[in-house]
Amino acid sequence: MLTRLFTLEYSLWFDWLLPALQKMGAPIPLGGTSNFFRTGTLISAGGWDPYNVTEDADLGLRLARLGYRVEVIGSTTFEEANCRLGNWMRQRSRWLKGYLQTWIVHMRRPQRIIATTGWRGFLAVQLFVAGNVFSAIINPIMWSAFLFWALWRPTGLHGLLPAPLVWLNLFALLAGNLLFILTMMIGPLKRGWLNLAPYSLTAPAYWLLSSLAAYKALWQVFRRPHYWEKTDHVISEAARKRREVALAEFFDDQPPYDRRRNDIDNTFGPCRPALSKNERARQ
Repeated sequence: MLTRLFTLEYSLWFDWLLPALQKMGAPIPLGGTSNFFRTGTLISAGGWDPYNVTEDADLGLRLARLGYRVEVIGSTTFEEANCRLGNWMRQRSRWLKGYLQTWIVHMRRPQRIIATTGWRGFLAVQLFVAGNVFSAIINPIMWSAFLFWALWRPTGLHGLLPAPLVWLNLFALLAGNLLFILTMMIGPLKRGWLNLAPYSLTAPAYWLLSSLAAYKALWQVFRRPHYWEKTDHVISEAARKRREVALAEFFDDQPPYDRRRNDIDNTFGPCRPALSKNERARQ
């Protein structure tokens, strides 16, 4: 279930939302995989911020602030979907903490983003960077308030919540959640993954996990702002098999490996890089 929802989320983000930001000319918070830079541009932008734990998103905003354009190419990175809850929580809290750091840093001089991307780009930063964190933090608070009102109907709230406002809130609750579920559902359609679409109905439970990660991130912003929570990779059986197949295909398409080993010896001298287990087996 976790990997399916993770895939739905990635598909929505990379196949729909980021291309939409590109079309708007808005800043694009870069993801952590498959980014290609012109070296000179990367150097002029200052490279990665070693103190920001979501450094790619920060770099995407910095490039936009300097007037550079980022475009999304049609490609696929076979990144493993996180299949362990603890591992997922560490990764997500780091991402949210980095998004919060990025937003705080760039809002020190918001006029720079407005000057290069206009108000549309500025609002996109609020929605896709700050909004990611704020919505995760506010979500359980809003649900708790709604359940408290629905179950106990406290008389003290009658004056604060007149009937028209109550109906407006109920419409926002139902329509808003259905809209977000719909966006999760259309995410995989672009890739033809129709079998994944029904799992979007369980997205509210996934959002609750994101809220737990957001509160952890908020705590770490004050107590451990630069602590980088490591994410374990290649932990599922499917990912390990895919890696082995990819390595086998790669080496089968290359010249004999011992010939390339001589090139490595000549290039690095005594500092020749160590060989992995698969490379040794291939030799």
